[in-house]
Amino acid sequence: MNPVVRILRVVMPIVAIVCVVIFPPWPGILTWLAPLPDTVQEQLDDSVARGLDGIIVYIDEGGTEPRFYAAGWKDRANRVPADPHALFKIASISKLYIAAATAKLVAAGKLSLDRTLAAYLPELSGRIENADQITLRMLVQHRSGIPNFTDQEGFNWFEQHRDNDAKLELGLDKPADFAPDSRYSYSNTNYLLIGRILDNELGYSHHEYIEKELLAPLGLTHTYSLLDQVNLDSVASGYHDEVEPDLKELNFVSPGGSMVATAQDVGVFLRALNDGSLLGEEAQSVYTSIYEFGHKGWLPGYESIARYHADIDAVVVQFVNTTGGELELVANVTYQRIVRILRRQNG
Repeated sequence: MNPVVRILRVVMPIVAIVCVVIFPPWPGILTWLAPLPDTVQEQLDDSVARGLDGIIVYIDEGGTEPRFYAAGWKDRANRVPADPHALFKIASISKLYIAAATAKLVAAGKLSLDRTLAAYLPELSGRIENADQITLRMLVQHRSGIPNFTDQEGFNWFEQHRDNDAKLELGLDKPADFAPDSRYSYSNTNYLLIGRILDNELGYSHHEYIEKELLAPLGLTHTYSLLDQVNLDSVASGYHDEVEPDLKELNFVSPGGSMVATAQDVGVFLRALNDGSLLGEEAQSVYTSIYEFGHKGWLPGYESIARYHADIDAVVVQFVNTTGGELELVANVTYQRIVRILRRQNG
């Protein structure tokens, strides 16, 4: 064995251990180790004390009235307290809505999960490797092998992202990450392409379809496809580690990452998606075969988690307007502890 390789094999684990000891993510560790409080509000207050700017939580336990919690700031600069009914950029939670729309259209016979990308978007056949083998099903399930545009050189999270064609260009003319359907790898490019397919097949914007077929039946009047549709004063501010100022005005319009909603609207949607009342039997069967029933979201300044916990029949939605550094671990640990509190309360 090469002597340098032998030395590295010995030294690198030691370096890793030293780094963990000297530079551990203390805020997250201390949040995890702290005694579990009696109430959700106490947990939120503790997490804000450990560095989160603001946090919103919506809880819907079956058979009870939904509960709303908040702590910290909606707008730190102007000292506006966190508002449990504020709008929030839900980022990749938007993919649940795209997947649901796809399932509904498949059940109606307007889309086929087995039709290829080359058939749906022939203009991209020569620019996406394996386009003639990648199916709509693989796009929905992140099994296409198409490179993720947000991982490419030239993509900057802290710039405005209003041009979907420009983002798609970042993922074109590149080798596939893997053969179609050979494994899973999360790629925002998949959902950018699904949005384009939906628009083409519908003959109008998939945003309009989602509003009419998914949001309106549930009475969700505080869910929007794009940031441009809302008054920014209604949106919670977003903060990223060592980045100033407030990131509220950063606009991300890519399908599967563009939506803005209240925690309650996301919670109502999530319960309907999980109990089958949103899609109906046939579309629900399609959805079950292609995608998950909960999601996380991330954009600079905005981190969200929306999941249904069947063991306690509870939908729990958490919005945190702090990203970057060690505080993302605090946000994730906080969500886990909230669910633990609910489980303890349910005996």
